[in-house]
Amino acid sequence: MIRVALIGAGGRMGKALVRAALERKDLTVSAAVVAEGSEKLGRDLGELAGAGKFGIEIGSDLSAALAACDVAIDFSNALATAAVLAACTAAGKPLLLGTTGHAANMRQEFERAARHIALLVAANTSLGVTVLLELVRQCARQLPVQFDVEIIESHHRAKLDAPSGTALALGQAVAESRGQDLDEVAVHARVAASGPRREGEIGFAVVRGGDVVGEHQVVFAGLGEQLTLAHRATDRAIFARGALDAAAWLARRPPGRYAMRDILF
Repeated sequence: MIRVALIGAGGRMGKALVRAALERKDLTVSAAVVAEGSEKLGRDLGELAGAGKFGIEIGSDLSAALAACDVAIDFSNALATAAVLAACTAAGKPLLLGTTGHAANMRQEFERAARHIALLVAANTSLGVTVLLELVRQCARQLPVQFDVEIIESHHRAKLDAPSGTALALGQAVAESRGQDLDEVAVHARVAASGPRREGEIGFAVVRGGDVVGEHQVVFAGLGEQLTLAHRATDRAIFARGALDAAAWLARRPPGRYAMRDILF
């Protein structure tokens, strides 16, 4: 039985992970962590998730949680990522990092940690989005650069980062396939005086409102034709199920940097 520690257990994804774990026979949640000072400290994990009494008290001691697990899943906050990486590295525990909105300098921290632990950084743990990324890569390789690329994403009103980590991952997939640097070709805002579109740009548009779980579209717009690839999430449980699949897979891997595509492809 694979033991999983949930970091950020009190959030939307933490609760979804608890409910999804009840459906599994190959893993169990062994510990749950929230930030110090959280009102959720001391509560029963299952009751917080609406899944009945679980017998696990939510704590804030990350080191103790890691000592009681085989793999950690972090859906807390990007501001906590450096501390989570350091703790998992010190404990020698694999980490699935599902938080988004990281600063660019965290890339070096990811590579450093992956020398010591199995690390999977996922902008999105949906299996459908994992396939979407592969399709986007294929289209970007096959279609000429004259096909303009626009990425449109929608999320609920409470989402903190914009564009979403998934939208940026889709943009990165296009840029890498075309031999581009995303930072050089990404356009995140257009106003009336921004001028005509430059060839090779990758545009991003963001919608925030209501309780939208997550929608992403990648439009390849050529002269006289358009190709649109899209994914719509209607239930947060898909991310939880995908994260647990990934965690079970990661728990048995040697140190290294992994991605969701490694699980399917």
